[in-house]
Amino acid sequence: MTRITFILPDEREREVDAIDGESIMQAALRANIDGILAECGGGLMCATCHVYMDAADVASLPPQHADEADMLESAAAPLRPSSRLSCQIAVGPTLEGVVVRVPSVQL
Repeated sequence: MTRITFILPDEREREVDAIDGESIMQAALRANIDGILAECGGGLMCATCHVYMDAADVASLPPQHADEADMLESAAAPLRPSSRLSCQIAVGPTLEGVVVRVPSVQL
């Protein structure tokens, strides 16, 4: 298990024990994290699992693929340098303690 901290738009924090190998999106859905809609179920066909990764954690993430960058352009919330689609980030020990901020809007 890998511990992830989600920071909701109202600044409330939710800690989740994610299963190694699942995506951050899957962990969020399993824990009923408000604001992660995941309309396409992780198929990289929407941007409703858009999140902001904590700046300190960006270096530990796998690189963003061109398809993810393209899909992020359709995100409802403003993009930041740390914007990612949570469906594209697999959970594992290198992400222990990662902080994920949920945007205030997904649609």
